[in-house]
Amino acid sequence: MLYIVRHGQTDLNSRNVLQGRSDHPLNPKGEEQAREIGDVLSDVRFDRVFSSPLKRAVRTAEIIAPYAPMTIDERLIEMEYGPYEGLGLDSLPAEVLEFFSDFVNNSAPKGMEPLPDIVSRAGSFIEERCRTDEDILISTHAIAMKGILEYLTPDSNGSYWSKYIGNCSVYTAEYRDRGFTVPKELVRDSYQNRL
Repeated sequence: MLYIVRHGQTDLNSRNVLQGRSDHPLNPKGEEQAREIGDVLSDVRFDRVFSSPLKRAVRTAEIIAPYAPMTIDERLIEMEYGPYEGLGLDSLPAEVLEFFSDFVNNSAPKGMEPLPDIVSRAGSFIEERCRTDEDILISTHAIAMKGILEYLTPDSNGSYWSKYIGNCSVYTAEYRDRGFTVPKELVRDSYQNRL
């Protein structure tokens, strides 16, 4: 079974800033969120853990599954926001607002990583690392996580791009009959709303 988690909160998350690939640590609330997810998943004994190289994702994985071997995989890193990284969500330029208003029909602005590239790297990771019946924890970021979900659900028609994924949200997908089940939302947001 795959358990895909978004990292816990950072100070930039709390200030509604496009964090992208800047390497910020979890704040105290983020550490608490990761501990709560560790409690939610305490019955799962992870065989392997994969994480983005960014410290907020690594720390989230360490808290959830401190006993499991971890592998850092660059393909799990967050979207490259280019010149827009570090901007507040309340002060985004028109081209970014247009992109965010309809991810499916609007291309990413110049300098920002295209969504098909995110799905492609997510797919490469899934095919190489996850076709197994082991219990695997994947610690990543909101947009990278959406890329994984899009890859695992080929007929989603881009529906995950506009879906809110809060800090420490968790999705699961099972590998069976040489394919993956449609991902299910296990935990919706940082307050651990279990579905």
